[in-house]
Amino acid sequence: MTETAKPVRRSRKAEQRAETMELIYDAAEELFSQHGLYGVTLKDVAKQVGVHHTLLNYYFDDKKALFDAVFARRAVVTAGRRMDALDAYEKSVDGKPTVEGALRAFLDTDLDTYIQGGERWKNYAKLAAQVANTPAWGADLMDEHFDPVVLKLIGLLKQALPGCADADIFWGYHFVTGALTLTLARTGRIDKLSGGICHSDDFEAVKDRMASFLAAGFLQICAK
Repeated sequence: MTETAKPVRRSRKAEQRAETMELIYDAAEELFSQHGLYGVTLKDVAKQVGVHHTLLNYYFDDKKALFDAVFARRAVVTAGRRMDALDAYEKSVDGKPTVEGALRAFLDTDLDTYIQGGERWKNYAKLAAQVANTPAWGADLMDEHFDPVVLKLIGLLKQALPGCADADIFWGYHFVTGALTLTLARTGRIDKLSGGICHSDDFEAVKDRMASFLAAGFLQICAK
């Protein structure tokens, strides 16, 4: 009886630890998305979760280690989904991709993740926007998690635009990621500018327009 009971206790303990870690990640993600890395302490996260801050000190060397873990948790999901979408698109077009088709596989897949994932995924979206626009250490995180899927997109764009200079394609991607991260930040500025006609959290409206708009930009700069 003892031999069969021990694995059950260990399994339950592991489940409880996993549940606690998810609560920590969710709380930290929400706080970091609102206040940034430097506006949050481990004590703030512990208080939100309802645990003693020594528990966080046990699992994480410092606040940046927690931030990196929070970022990585969903980064691997969205990067994987976009890579799968780009691979599927590439196979479906038999070596003849279009600019808009490649952008839709990349952008629409990401936007669908936030549309379907609810507020927690939108918290991550805000976090990703912060990371993408933080020169000191954000670029390293983006490189680590997203370079393969970005380079996959670049490769498809090069196929779709065989006469286009590499520099124009990379600048085009630069504008793509700028538009995407501003959207993910949900600053509310477009709400005020448009007098309420547009809403920064309306990712469906963004999805309807973004890939087509940006594809036209690629075609324009590559037509020179």
